[in-house]
Amino acid sequence: GNAPPGVDPEAFSWFQTVDADHSGFISVKELKQALVNNNWSSFNDETCLLMINMFDKTRSGRIDVYGFSALLRFIQQWRSLFQQYDRDHSGSISFSELQQAFSQMGYNLSPQFSQLLLARYSQRSPNPNPSIQLDRFIHICMQLQSLTDSFREKDTALVGNVRLSYEDFLTMVVTRML
Repeated sequence: GNAPPGVDPEAFSWFQTVDADHSGFISVKELKQALVNNNWSSFNDETCLLMINMFDKTRSGRIDVYGFSALLRFIQQWRSLFQQYDRDHSGSISFSELQQAFSQMGYNLSPQFSQLLLARYSQRSPNPNPSIQLDRFIHICMQLQSLTDSFREKDTALVGNVRLSYEDFLTMVVTRML
Protein backbone atom coordinates (compact mmCIF):
# COMPACT_ATOMS: atom_id res chain seq x y z
CA GLY A 1 0.00 0.00 0.00
CA ASN A 2 0.83 3.66 -0.07
CA ALA A 3 2.47 5.54 2.79
CA PRO A 4 0.08 7.46 5.06
CA PRO A 5 0.15 11.27 4.78
CA GLY A 6 3.23 12.75 6.45
CA VAL A 7 5.20 9.49 6.41
CA ASP A 8 8.25 9.12 4.19
CA PRO A 9 7.60 6.27 1.68
CA GLU A 10 10.98 4.72 2.49
CA ALA A 11 10.17 4.80 6.23
CA PHE A 12 6.78 3.23 5.48
CA SER A 13 8.38 0.45 3.47
CA TRP A 14 10.88 -0.26 6.23
CA PHE A 15 8.08 -0.13 8.84
CA GLN A 16 6.23 -2.88 6.96
CA THR A 17 9.40 -5.01 6.94
CA VAL A 18 10.23 -4.41 10.62
CA ASP A 19 6.61 -5.05 11.74
CA ALA A 20 7.25 -8.82 11.69
CA ASP A 21 3.94 -9.75 13.33
CA HIS A 22 1.97 -7.35 11.05
CA SER A 23 0.31 -5.76 14.10
CA GLY A 24 0.64 -2.24 12.73
CA PHE A 25 3.06 -1.43 15.57
CA ILE A 26 6.77 -1.87 16.25
CA SER A 27 7.77 -3.44 19.56
CA VAL A 28 11.13 -3.15 21.32
CA LYS A 29 11.98 -6.67 20.09
CA GLU A 30 11.13 -5.81 16.46
CA LEU A 31 13.08 -2.56 16.66
CA LYS A 32 16.12 -4.32 18.10
CA GLN A 33 16.08 -6.82 15.23
CA ALA A 34 16.00 -3.96 12.71
CA LEU A 35 18.77 -1.70 14.01
CA VAL A 36 22.49 -2.41 13.83
CA ASN A 37 25.67 -0.59 14.83
CA ASN A 38 28.63 -0.03 12.55
CA ASN A 39 30.12 -3.34 13.70
CA TRP A 40 26.85 -5.15 12.80
CA SER A 41 25.94 -5.75 16.44
CA SER A 42 22.28 -5.28 17.37
CA PHE A 43 21.22 -2.19 19.23
CA ASN A 44 21.12 -2.60 22.99
CA ASP A 45 17.76 -3.47 24.62
CA GLU A 46 17.87 -0.45 26.96
CA THR A 47 18.52 1.97 24.09
CA CYS A 48 15.68 0.48 22.01
CA LEU A 49 13.34 0.81 25.00
CA LEU A 50 14.40 4.43 25.57
CA MET A 51 13.72 5.26 21.92
CA ILE A 52 10.38 3.43 21.82
CA ASN A 53 9.30 5.28 24.97
CA MET A 54 10.36 8.58 23.45
CA PHE A 55 8.11 8.11 20.39
CA ASP A 56 5.30 6.10 22.02
CA LYS A 57 2.54 8.67 22.37
CA THR A 58 0.00 6.16 23.76
CA ARG A 59 2.35 4.67 26.42
CA SER A 60 1.62 1.20 25.03
CA GLY A 61 5.27 0.11 24.75
CA ARG A 62 5.21 0.18 20.95
CA ILE A 63 5.12 2.73 18.15
CA ASP A 64 2.95 3.18 15.10
CA VAL A 65 4.14 4.14 11.62
CA TYR A 66 4.21 7.86 12.52
CA GLY A 67 6.34 7.23 15.61
CA PHE A 68 8.59 4.92 13.59
CA SER A 69 9.07 7.54 10.87
CA ALA A 70 9.99 10.15 13.51
CA LEU A 71 12.31 7.62 15.19
CA LEU A 72 14.15 6.99 11.91
CA ARG A 73 14.75 10.74 11.47
CA PHE A 74 15.97 10.89 15.08
CA ILE A 75 18.40 7.99 14.53
CA GLN A 76 19.70 9.53 11.29
CA GLN A 77 20.48 12.77 13.13
CA TRP A 78 22.33 10.86 15.84
CA ARG A 79 24.18 8.74 13.25
CA SER A 80 25.40 11.93 11.52
CA LEU A 81 26.57 13.36 14.83
CA PHE A 82 28.24 10.06 15.74
CA GLN A 83 30.11 9.99 12.44
CA GLN A 84 31.19 13.60 12.95
CA TYR A 85 32.75 12.71 16.34
CA ASP A 86 34.20 9.39 15.13
CA ARG A 87 37.25 11.26 13.85
CA ASP A 88 39.31 8.16 13.03
CA HIS A 89 36.34 6.57 11.19
CA SER A 90 36.71 3.39 13.25
CA GLY A 91 32.93 2.94 13.58
CA SER A 92 33.09 3.52 17.32
CA ILE A 93 33.86 6.43 19.62
CA SER A 94 36.98 6.33 21.76
CA PHE A 95 37.65 8.19 25.01
CA SER A 96 39.24 11.22 23.33
CA GLU A 97 36.45 11.38 20.73
CA LEU A 98 33.83 11.15 23.49
CA GLN A 99 35.53 13.97 25.41
CA GLN A 100 35.50 16.15 22.28
CA ALA A 101 31.87 15.29 21.58
CA PHE A 102 30.78 16.26 25.10
CA SER A 103 32.74 19.50 24.93
CA GLN A 104 31.31 20.47 21.52
CA MET A 105 27.78 19.63 22.75
CA GLY A 106 28.28 22.07 25.63
CA TYR A 107 28.84 19.58 28.46
CA ASN A 108 31.68 20.54 30.79
CA LEU A 109 32.47 17.05 32.10
CA SER A 110 35.67 15.87 33.72
CA PRO A 111 37.83 13.24 32.03
CA GLN A 112 37.07 10.99 35.01
CA PHE A 113 33.32 11.22 34.40
CA SER A 114 33.76 10.58 30.68
CA GLN A 115 35.91 7.56 31.54
CA LEU A 116 33.18 6.33 33.90
CA LEU A 117 30.57 6.62 31.12
CA LEU A 118 32.88 4.86 28.67
CA ALA A 119 33.51 2.03 31.13
CA ARG A 120 29.78 1.70 31.87
CA TYR A 121 28.57 1.77 28.27
CA SER A 122 31.36 0.16 26.23
CA GLN A 123 31.01 -3.43 25.11
CA ARG A 124 32.69 -5.82 27.50
CA SER A 125 35.91 -6.94 25.87
CA PRO A 126 39.58 -7.38 26.71
CA ASN A 127 40.37 -4.32 24.54
CA PRO A 128 42.55 -1.94 26.61
CA ASN A 129 41.02 1.01 24.72
CA PRO A 130 37.26 0.80 25.26
CA SER A 131 34.93 2.52 22.82
CA ILE A 132 31.20 2.86 22.29
CA GLN A 133 28.94 2.02 19.38
CA LEU A 134 26.17 4.22 17.98
CA ASP A 135 23.42 2.76 20.18
CA ARG A 136 25.32 3.48 23.39
CA PHE A 137 26.25 6.96 22.15
CA ILE A 138 22.56 7.70 21.60
CA HIS A 139 21.74 6.23 25.02
CA ILE A 140 24.36 8.34 26.84
CA CYS A 141 23.37 11.54 25.04
CA MET A 142 19.64 11.02 25.66
CA GLN A 143 20.24 10.40 29.37
CA LEU A 144 22.66 13.34 29.69
CA GLN A 145 20.17 15.68 28.02
CA SER A 146 17.29 14.50 30.16
CA LEU A 147 19.21 14.70 33.44
CA THR A 148 20.70 18.06 32.47
CA ASP A 149 17.22 19.42 31.80
CA SER A 150 16.12 18.18 35.22
CA PHE A 151 19.17 19.72 36.91
CA ARG A 152 18.57 23.05 35.17
CA GLU A 153 15.02 23.14 36.53
CA LYS A 154 16.58 23.21 40.02
CA ASP A 155 19.62 25.38 39.11
CA THR A 156 17.59 28.46 38.19
CA ALA A 157 20.55 30.81 38.81
CA LEU A 158 22.71 28.66 36.45
CA VAL A 159 25.57 28.40 38.96
CA GLY A 160 26.21 24.69 38.41
CA ASN A 161 25.22 23.65 41.92
CA VAL A 162 21.93 22.73 43.55
CA ARG A 163 20.95 21.72 47.05
CA LEU A 164 18.64 18.70 47.05
CA SER A 165 17.23 16.30 49.54
CA TYR A 166 17.86 12.64 48.82
CA GLU A 167 14.23 12.12 47.82
CA ASP A 168 14.31 15.20 45.54
CA PHE A 169 17.36 13.68 43.84
CA LEU A 170 15.65 10.30 43.41
CA THR A 171 12.48 11.96 42.12
CA MET A 172 14.55 13.97 39.64
CA VAL A 173 16.27 10.84 38.31
CA VAL A 174 13.20 8.58 38.23
CA THR A 175 10.97 11.10 36.47
CA ARG A 176 13.66 11.71 33.85
CA MET A 177 14.32 8.08 33.03
CA LEU A 178 12.64 7.89 29.66
